[in-house]
Amino acid sequence: MVEDTFLNDHFLIAMPAMGDPNFHRSVTYICEHNDQGALGITINRPMNLNLGDIFDQLKLDRNPDVSETVPILLGGPVQPERGFVLHNPKGEWDSSMETGKQIQVTTSQDVLQAMARGEGPDQAIVALGYAGWTAGQLEHEVAENAWLTVPSSHEILFATPFEKRWESAAALLGVDLQNISNYAGHA
Repeated sequence: MVEDTFLNDHFLIAMPAMGDPNFHRSVTYICEHNDQGALGITINRPMNLNLGDIFDQLKLDRNPDVSETVPILLGGPVQPERGFVLHNPKGEWDSSMETGKQIQVTTSQDVLQAMARGEGPDQAIVALGYAGWTAGQLEHEVAENAWLTVPSSHEILFATPFEKRWESAAALLGVDLQNISNYAGHA
């Protein structure tokens, strides 16, 4: 596969017929995609946890001005105990990787410590778990019409309400998912 065909910094939008309950009506941001496989964070599955719960678990002191009600997302079914922060590139963190235009993913706790103090990134999504694909698996699923793909959008990542992200991501392609059949075909 040529590097230009990798889906780094793209959204995967689950087609209406997606049978896997982990991904039904999901939007997944692809952090890394290469010939070894892919890793993504689902960005529209809020959990019954919020940022304050994470701060409590980590015993972090916090600035009283920091909002603790921000929902934590279920980033995917793989390693749901592992945390990921998708954010704009403000600050230097122990374990960060640039994933796209002005987006990084950080897995080290120092970013959460900074967030608790009110010194973290301006825009951030905190997720537990990730979605992973082995070599060639994602390409096969896309070819089988399981996913639509589109370059990511900061607006959808950081400003669109969770419940509108699936339709909004598809709208970037001019697609109304309500008009798509639940059956996929191949010509």
